[in-house]
Amino acid sequence: MTLIFCAYRDWALELYEKIVKKFPDMILVSSPKQLTLNFIKSKNPKYIFFPDWSWIVPKEIIESYSCICFHESNLPKFRGGSPLQNQIFNGINKTKSTAFIMDEGLDSGDIILQKNLSLSGTIDDIFDRIILNDYEMTLKIISGDYKKKKQKGKPTIFKRRIPEQSELKNLNNPKKQIYDFIRMLGDPYPNAFFKVGKHKIIFKSARFDGKKLTFDGEID
Repeated sequence: MTLIFCAYRDWALELYEKIVKKFPDMILVSSPKQLTLNFIKSKNPKYIFFPDWSWIVPKEIIESYSCICFHESNLPKFRGGSPLQNQIFNGINKTKSTAFIMDEGLDSGDIILQKNLSLSGTIDDIFDRIILNDYEMTLKIISGDYKKKKQKGKPTIFKRRIPEQSELKNLNNPKKQIYDFIRMLGDPYPNAFFKVGKHKIIFKSARFDGKKLTFDGEID
């Protein structure tokens, strides 16, 4: 059984390293230049997994192969880009890791598995939970232990955030709101920043105990 795993960010590569221990022949694709129809045809995979992918997948591949995408929201809510940030920004602390079969729509395919996902803590904390969820769901999918179901409810769609949106413009907001803004933009995302004259204060991490907000940062 041939499997292809498409990923390029550190956390997704960590997930790949975890899965490949059980399936040593799994093929890693880390660049959109590799993901061509001819390449996929030559491998003829049973599944192509997309836990973390920022590029459009060719229509011919989606139509001809079982392409499984993992999206960190309770679909059909928060379809589109930056689901972690868009949910945290909107005050959501509990969501789902969702595995679905890709179609031509935007995160609109049939759901096959879901697992609860907490959005508390740092981005690295969240990535650790995503890795565990996606690992468990991937093993179930490979073994055929899943059922398809249509997405239900009214979709909400959000755009991928851009670096300019990382600017923290109002320090008069509640501390919890400022904390959430900083933590959701930890590396590898464009960090939260605050302009002071000609400089920027760049926030690398933050801690909040309910009263006191502290942070690590640098001046650019």
